[in-house]
Amino acid sequence: MATLLAASPGTAADDLPTVTARSETAALYDDEPGGNSDADDPAIWRNPAHPGRSLVVATAKEGGLRVYDLDGRLVQSLPAPKPPAADDAPGRFNNVDLVSGLRTPTGRADVAVVSDRGNDRLRIYRIDPSRPGGPLTDVTDPAAAPVFSADQAEINDQRTAYGLATWKDAATGRAYALVSRRERTRLALLELVPAAGGTIGYRPVRTLDLPSSFRLPNGTSWTPCLEPGELPQVEGMVVDPATGTLYAGQEDVGIWRLRADLTGKPVLVDRAKEYGVPGTYDEESEECAPGADPGYGGTHLSADVEGLTLYQESDGDGYLLASSQGDNTFALYDREVSEGNEYEGGFRIGAASPTLDSVEECDGAAILNAPLGDRYPRGLLVVQDGQETPEVPDGEGGTRTATGFKFVDLGAVVDATDM
Repeated sequence: MATLLAASPGTAADDLPTVTARSETAALYDDEPGGNSDADDPAIWRNPAHPGRSLVVATAKEGGLRVYDLDGRLVQSLPAPKPPAADDAPGRFNNVDLVSGLRTPTGRADVAVVSDRGNDRLRIYRIDPSRPGGPLTDVTDPAAAPVFSADQAEINDQRTAYGLATWKDAATGRAYALVSRRERTRLALLELVPAAGGTIGYRPVRTLDLPSSFRLPNGTSWTPCLEPGELPQVEGMVVDPATGTLYAGQEDVGIWRLRADLTGKPVLVDRAKEYGVPGTYDEESEECAPGADPGYGGTHLSADVEGLTLYQESDGDGYLLASSQGDNTFALYDREVSEGNEYEGGFRIGAASPTLDSVEECDGAAILNAPLGDRYPRGLLVVQDGQETPEVPDGEGGTRTATGFKFVDLGAVVDATDM
């Protein structure tokens, strides 16, 4: 994906409060010795019997899936599928979300649902903390079809399943996954269904295409500057279970609000600062040189818009959190649709020590507002850190690309931001 060389200036982010992480996972390295592992998206599973033994399930792209305890220690590592043939794309786990009490042929179960970008499929894992071999077991229907692609050749082009959010319809009890398509604006609604042998599959329900170009107030049309052939994609997504409302972060555009069943008209809740800024793509640098800012963008989000998650309160109040990747901040919006999802503030995650560093270029985030034992009595925020430190030499004069996940006391975020 092309990136805009310079973002719109702003000073609001400089005044945001700073919190620090309490712990972090070991660094993942996106190179051959590291198994091409790249931290991306977390989800938090609460152990109802022993909340202090809850788990964090997180994607590592070609490195597969990681399961951590609340201290950030590795509990289980599951590989992504191997390519069907030598020249095919390997499995690549992009986003993960959870479904509680999913109906299965063997009873209700909690499951983790993962978008496998490499194979254009969903993968489903049953969660059982008492299982000796590790809490997650792959229960994906072997006959599961590609989400967007017609054949393996299309899969290899990698315009495949990308962002993901789960949703359980309160009226029917049916469970769904909402999936975005890489380098396209399409969203797909898939129902999770029981399959043969106690496995779980999915069936397509409908799709919706978000806009790829936008009419500006001056009458001109604007399309985000991307590599040739690409459209402005969605990755970060979350569903508010109380209202069946989907929030989707179109990376260079802003945050959309729409019905989780993909009916009705999407509403743009907030725009990225770069919204409306023209750009010229340079093939040599593979970046976009920005033109003059016409002033139609927002003031709180700097592209890419990533990592959408919800802070849910029992009375229906709460906040939508979004990672503003371009300026390393997190934005908070009122959960109430009737209030227009107003912006309520934000924060940064700074360094707690020379080794427990700050968070930069955050891709994914997850909040659980529930007691999790003595360590996190007021809940937990887990975020991806796109620039893990300290830097490690790669043996060729550079450094290894390192990422990881930070664990932040949710109570500290609440206190710092007056949530």
